Amino acid sequence: MATSYDYAPLYRSSVGFDRVFNLLENAQRARSVNDWPPYDIVKTDDDTYRISIALAGFAQDDLDITFQSNLLTVTGKKQESPTEGYLHRGTAGRPFEHRFELADHVRVNRADLNNGLLTIELVREIPEALKPRRISIQSAPTLTSAAPAQIEAQKAA
Repeated sequence: MATSYDYAPLYRSSVGFDRVFNLLENAQRARSVNDWPPYDIVKTDDDTYRISIALAGFAQDDLDITFQSNLLTVTGKKQESPTEGYLHRGTAGRPFEHRFELADHVRVNRADLNNGLLTIELVREIPEALKPRRISIQSAPTLTSAAPAQIEAQKAA
């Protein structure tokens, strides 16, 4: 049973959150897609992340990693190998594609394939102009306490 959410009421009461709603809708659609090969997403520090994808039997030449406008795409297609007398073929070698929506200012630091595990290191680098900054509070200059002002007028006789 598929559950669908209607985000229309949220559109009426918000401005500038279109990208968030698109991400929610895309994530909802992507749930029905096959999650093979399995992967982990780990937050390793405040601003670093790691995606690990289990790719037994895939070589470096079988994989393609691209990053464009906040979308990280990992695709794999094994080179065709001769079907020489397999009695049982348990390691899947079918083509796949995983898409990961990355937040603003997150970039791919590096990618490694070791022992059938593809590891992609991500880092969030917020530009100095967008980082929070401390604003100093300045007090208004105080009036110097001089003698009270007097009204000068002629005395009535």
